[in-house]
Amino acid sequence: MGLSNLGIFHTAVGIAAVIAALVAFVRYGKINLSQLYGKIYFYCTLVTSFTALGISKHGGFNPGHVLSLLIIILITAAYFLHSRKQGNIRARYFENFFLSFSFFLSMLPTVNETFTRIPVGHPLAKDISDPVIGRTLLAILVLFVIGSVYQFRKQRGVNRGLPGNNGG
Repeated sequence: MGLSNLGIFHTAVGIAAVIAALVAFVRYGKINLSQLYGKIYFYCTLVTSFTALGISKHGGFNPGHVLSLLIIILITAAYFLHSRKQGNIRARYFENFFLSFSFFLSMLPTVNETFTRIPVGHPLAKDISDPVIGRTLLAILVLFVIGSVYQFRKQRGVNRGLPGNNGG
């Protein structure tokens, strides 16, 4: 598949991050940094994003590197909100969104790289412009929007149930 040692490590850690996020979404409806799967997602995504900065198919700094830096910013901001703003109920909305958005963004290169490499010898897609990649990313975008609305509504319900909160 033409992966360097860094690429192999990056892929393995990235797979762990994706699995952890999916389990967290199924179990909790969100990536919850208080739970084991949320912690696994955070640390594996951090490592995956940093290792992505050392990988370049086309040489030099590219849009994939910008995406990695954005993901690092999102998960770091979510971690800050989680650890420093525990009493701030509005911070939970941003924390949930930042983590979900980081997962969505990480799916962009994941789908592209997976579909253009697997199965070996007969990949699902020829390149990034292949319609199967576009349709898959559209489906992931729809799931992201639906999931974000779900998380917002669920968080609003949690926030309303907190003592001393009058609905907001």
